[in-house]
Amino acid sequence: MFELWIPISDIAAEGKDFTYDDQALWRDGWKEFTMPVKPGKDLVAEYFLLPQSENGVLIRGTLKGSVNIICDRCVSLFEFPVDVDYHIYEQIPDEEFDEVARVRLENGQLQLDLGAVLWEEFALALPFKPLCSEGCKGICSGCGKDLNTSECECEQEEGDERLAVFRNLKIK
Repeated sequence: MFELWIPISDIAAEGKDFTYDDQALWRDGWKEFTMPVKPGKDLVAEYFLLPQSENGVLIRGTLKGSVNIICDRCVSLFEFPVDVDYHIYEQIPDEEFDEVARVRLENGQLQLDLGAVLWEEFALALPFKPLCSEGCKGICSGCGKDLNTSECECEQEEGDERLAVFRNLKIK
């Protein structure tokens, strides 16, 4: 994954605002993880870094833009808006925990891997089951026609005749 280590020790105690708009982070991540995502509106992260003590940093920010992804029901490409607010506290991990550090002390200077933080927020913003709309009808399992654009002319199967008695069953 693309690492973007930025020095925290140089930031004043009152914190500082930043903007990150380099699209290479997203494109490289999509390619590395073979994600079926295409660029939409540029993804832009605005964030505020506030150093905390000698081993941590508070990150508050937003990630906005959009991506084009494939609908799970009708397999059409649609634009998905990304609009995330995040508040994170990162610190140098204890040695007893086996985790990937996003904050490190390098040559006496505290650093934050902003690339990992932004990538995680982006990944969490994506839907588990992307749908172009809540009412998406999907595709016909017989002929493959997109049911959102037109009706299918396939014969509708009524199901197993032995279970016909249950078709009109109403549960109160």
